[in-house]
Amino acid sequence: MRDLPDASSLRVQLACEKLMRGGSHSFYAASRILPERLRPVAAAIYAFCRVADDAVDEMPSGASLQVVMAYLHERLDAIYRGEPFGIDADLAFSAVAQAYAIPRTLPSALLEGFEWDACGRRYETIDELHDYSARVAGAVGAMMTLVMGGRSSATVARACELGVAMQLTNIARDVGEDAARGRIYLPLAWMREESVDPETFLQAPELSPGLIRVIRRLLATADQLYSRAETGIACLPRDCRSSIMAARLIYADIGREIRRRGFNSVQYRAVVPGHRKWWLIGRALKAGVLPPSRDFLLRPLPAIRFLVDAVPPGASHGGLAQERPFPVLHLFERLAQRSRSRSRVS
Repeated sequence: MRDLPDASSLRVQLACEKLMRGGSHSFYAASRILPERLRPVAAAIYAFCRVADDAVDEMPSGASLQVVMAYLHERLDAIYRGEPFGIDADLAFSAVAQAYAIPRTLPSALLEGFEWDACGRRYETIDELHDYSARVAGAVGAMMTLVMGGRSSATVARACELGVAMQLTNIARDVGEDAARGRIYLPLAWMREESVDPETFLQAPELSPGLIRVIRRLLATADQLYSRAETGIACLPRDCRSSIMAARLIYADIGREIRRRGFNSVQYRAVVPGHRKWWLIGRALKAGVLPPSRDFLLRPLPAIRFLVDAVPPGASHGGLAQERPFPVLHLFERLAQRSRSRSRVS
């Protein structure tokens, strides 16, 4: 008989799922067709990313970014010691990092990307934008691939490129919202090539023929990466492929919505309607996944090379979850007990 998770383990799991359900409808929808053994794992990864991002985004007025980042790295140190702070997301992610041997380089890269955001960094070229996207999204793609059991360099590379493609789509969608916050993520060199002065645009954001061409170009770059990434899905375990294909289709469909609105991401935020998301999920479930092609073995984007190199090729750790249905939940409980013990001592 299977060992069932206890109430404390379930509390941590449900807290992470609540964060994912409320924070990313697309990610949550795709996660619903993951195999059951991986749903709490996906929620744990999402929760850690979300809580860390919120810690940077919601810094109190006058707070030092250096202090906040030091605090986040202190939490990451504790996570990798197996002694996480008593925060649900940290407890969950520590269990996942331990169970699936996630290299620390991956969450560290994520924190670096959040720091770039808080600094208001801009990106002159598409290569620099790839560097940013690799950190805030490619690293997540790599972590998800590891928990599914993909550890070859080519598989991890395609997963990172899928994350980069999704982030480029997000940037194309949020041009107006970012400008309202005084931010530009579009490649500045592309804007100037189209006679769109970045500072003038920030003062009075409006759609122009030049800006349309920049957004179209960014979506075309994302589409190329979606095509490359798709060839790696066939190398994932069979029961994981539909979920990742669904995520790929849903995010690419944001680009379709942007095009449908005449590339007007200044006044409108493209949203894939719920009924279409479920149609795309159905398509992912029914469609066969493309077999690996020559694109599968393409050299990785330079921006993601350090993520790929951080993953030592070797045997999959995904078998742990298949043999024991709730290993991560058991780890949640062990880590929660340690956290409570430290609280009583202090």
